[in-house]
Amino acid sequence: MAHVYNDPVDFKDDMVEGFLSAYSRYVERVPGASAVMRRGGPQRGKVSVIIGGGSGHYPAFCGTVGPGLADGAVIGDIFTSPSAEQAYRAGRALEGGAGVLFSFGNYAGDVLNFAAASERLTAEGIDCRTVLVTDDVASAPLAEQHKRRGVVGDFVVFKVAGAAADRGDPLDRVEALARKANAATVSFGVAFDGCTFPGRDQPLFSVQPGFMDVGLGIHGEPGIRTVAWMPARELAGILLEPLLAEKPAGAVRAAVILNGLGATKYEELFVLWQTLAGLFIEAGIEPVLPEVGEIVTSLDMAGCSLTLTWLDPELEELWSAPADTPAFRRGSMGAPRSFATEGLSDSPATAGDTEPSPAAAAPPVGEPSRAAARTARLALRAMLETVTAAADELGRIDAVAGDGDHGVGMVRGLRAATSAADDAGQAGAKGVLQAAGAAWADKAGGTSGVLWGAILTAAGAVLGDQ
Repeated sequence: MAHVYNDPVDFKDDMVEGFLSAYSRYVERVPGASAVMRRGGPQRGKVSVIIGGGSGHYPAFCGTVGPGLADGAVIGDIFTSPSAEQAYRAGRALEGGAGVLFSFGNYAGDVLNFAAASERLTAEGIDCRTVLVTDDVASAPLAEQHKRRGVVGDFVVFKVAGAAADRGDPLDRVEALARKANAATVSFGVAFDGCTFPGRDQPLFSVQPGFMDVGLGIHGEPGIRTVAWMPARELAGILLEPLLAEKPAGAVRAAVILNGLGATKYEELFVLWQTLAGLFIEAGIEPVLPEVGEIVTSLDMAGCSLTLTWLDPELEELWSAPADTPAFRRGSMGAPRSFATEGLSDSPATAGDTEPSPAAAAPPVGEPSRAAARTARLALRAMLETVTAAADELGRIDAVAGDGDHGVGMVRGLRAATSAADDAGQAGAKGVLQAAGAAWADKAGGTSGVLWGAILTAAGAVLGDQ
C-alpha cells in the first residue's frame, strides 16, 4: 500500500508536480492541463504522438515522454481516464501542422473521453487519429481482439508510433504502423496479491497465501482464475503458453517484455527470465532487445506479465530505434531531426487564437429559471452528500469486476460540479447545469465523468435559461 501521500484526493496532482520538477530537462506541463509534453513543445511539421490514461501505472504514461517515444501524455487520476477536456488541450497544444495520433489502452472511459477530444480537434481542422491497444489475451478470444484490454502492449505500440513519427513519417503511416504493432502484440499476466489505493487500508482484491490469480488486469481487476502457487520454472510456462497459441506462422523474432506490476522485485523477474530464455530457444523464438523490469505497473500489485510482439523487419527497426525519456532510454539519439515545413499552413494550435465575433445578446434570465437553478444546486448537494456517504461501498462493488474507483470518481466529480454550480451566480437552469456538467466531466474523468457531464449539459440545454 502507499505510505507517502498528503491528501489522497490530491495524489495525482502532487505526483505530476513532483515529476515535472524532477524531469524538467525532459518535460514541461501542457498549459492548463493535467498533461506533460516534451520540453519545447511540438516540432513544426512532425506528427505528435499523445498517449495517456490513469495514473498508478508509472513509468506509463508520463515516464515515456521524450525523443523516440511519445510527444505528450495526458494523466488521469488513479486508474481513471483523463477527461475529454484534458485530452483536447493536450492535442491542441501539441499540434505542429502534421496531425496528432492518440493512443491508449482499450477501456471505456479512455475511449469515450479521447473520442470526444478527437471530435473537437477534428472540427477545428486538426487531423486527429486514434489507435487503441488491445493486447491482453485473457480478456477476450483472438476472434474478438478488438474487445481486449490494453496492458503492457501499450508500450510497444507507443514505441513504434513514436519512432516512426520521429523519423518523419506522415500521419497515415504512423497510424498504420501503430495498428500493425498492436495486431502483432499479445500479453498475459499473473498476480500474487492486489493493489491498494493511497489512503485505503484494504486492497482492491486479495489472493490467498499459497495461490495466485491468472489473467489479471492492470487496474486492480482480479484474474480469470485462481491456481496454486508454483515455482518460477512452472510459472514461465503458464505465462508463455497462451502467447505461443497465437504465434503467427513463420514468426521467429519477437520484442519481449517481462514486466513487474509494482511490488515484484527485479531480482524475482530475473529468476523467471532464466527459465523463459530456455523456453524461447525451445520454441524457436529469438528475443530482440528484451526488457525486464517495470514498464506498466499497477500501484503496489504483486505480480508480473509477459508481452510478445512478433516482429518483421519494419517493426524491428522501430522497436530497436533510440529513445530518451525519463524512464526509458535506448541507444543514442544523435542530432535532433529537422522536419520539413514547406506547404504547411498554420494549424489552429499555432496560428494564434482570434477573438470570436460578438454573439447576439441573450435574453435576460427569468426568475423561474433562477428558481430552477436553485433547485438544481440543492439536488447536486444532495447527490454529493449521498455519494460521499456511500463512496466506500460503491468502490467495493466496482472492485468485483473493475478497478474500484467508482466511489472516489463520483465524489470528485460531484465536488467539482457543486462548486461550479455555486460559482455560476445568477445564471438560470441552463447556465448552472452546463457549468456543473463541464466541471464534472473535466475533474472526474473516467466513464462516469463523461457520462454525467453529458447528462447535466443535455438537461441544461433542454431547460434553457428562460
